[in-house]
Amino acid sequence: GGESVMNRVEKLIAEMCPDGVEFYALMDVAYVERGKRLTKRQLNHESRFPVYSGGVTPMGYFGESNQPANTVTMVKYGTAGFVNYIKEEFWANDVCYCIKPKDARCLLNKYLFYSLKSKQYIIRSLVINAIPAHLPTATVKNFRIPIPPLEIQQEIVRILDKFTELERELERELEARKRQYQYYRDKLLNFEGGLYVRYMRIGEICTMNRGCEITKKHLHDHPGPYPVYSSQTANAGVFGFIDTYDYDFESITWTTDGAKAGSVFYHTGRRFSITTHCGLLRVRDNNQLIPKFLYYILEKHAISHVRKGMGNPNLTSSVMSNIRVPVPSPEVQYKIVDILDRFDTLVHDLSIGLPAEIHARRKQYEYYRDRLLTFKETA
Repeated sequence: GGESVMNRVEKLIAEMCPDGVEFYALMDVAYVERGKRLTKRQLNHESRFPVYSGGVTPMGYFGESNQPANTVTMVKYGTAGFVNYIKEEFWANDVCYCIKPKDARCLLNKYLFYSLKSKQYIIRSLVINAIPAHLPTATVKNFRIPIPPLEIQQEIVRILDKFTELERELERELEARKRQYQYYRDKLLNFEGGLYVRYMRIGEICTMNRGCEITKKHLHDHPGPYPVYSSQTANAGVFGFIDTYDYDFESITWTTDGAKAGSVFYHTGRRFSITTHCGLLRVRDNNQLIPKFLYYILEKHAISHVRKGMGNPNLTSSVMSNIRVPVPSPEVQYKIVDILDRFDTLVHDLSIGLPAEIHARRKQYEYYRDRLLTFKETA
């Protein structure tokens, strides 16, 4: 457990540096270099080396590298202060600083990374808020970090690497589960060539509505408990909350146009409203078709009916009403919904299932990282 991990490090500290740990400015213990600028034109996807500037992912690829693998970077402009550890040989763009220990017997590269990462919020507070926001070279060079004896650094790196690996394993597991979920969904919802199943048009089995104009001003002037769903897909499609509602039944909404056209949401029936870029389906007869079953069908199929023409993708009400969906017996529908609900919970639910576990792990990791990297400074 975490506590015994802490005890081991605390014992080492008590033994090796009872009076505290020396703090050093980065420039005294590491080389701080800016990368070199490349233009978008110089990049292509066939080249061997990734080019890093400000983000977590490369901005492109280039034929040469200017940094070795396992280099700590810190962003100068834009997402200034963001600390990264790049495991492969790469080209550093001029947007980032590369920070490398001068002497591996005094400062471990990976310890340097964890130490700076744990102070990322402090580094970000030193960013100068001009346009563009930037982190001055002098600020980086003078930034102070604690440097305990090598043995303590090694132990801290070992512990934090282990945490990172556990989190990765969970993320890989989550990816595998998502693929499995899609596989089962597709298999369960594929009725072709199997049993005799009736196909019906959405227009026959559902009533349809389009949303109405609800402005940001309206949200601001009429705050209340009832959700408004819009075409955006972030936080489950909720645009805001108001004091009135238009609908109060179990239903499905879909995004009618824009980049997210064809995205589908299920609503259990609490009171809500929808905006203009949203369509609403209400099943006419719940004994014939379970709304949640229809949701799973559309989650799989709606996207293939989106029209991409003229730069604005759309899925209109008239196209939606002509989509044909399988309507097996209610028993079969219930069974499929039950299986997919359980999968869905495992894959998406933040209160239980894998996302919850990953979230808890990350919190635990950050807690121990911050404790492990907090030292008393020598007088």
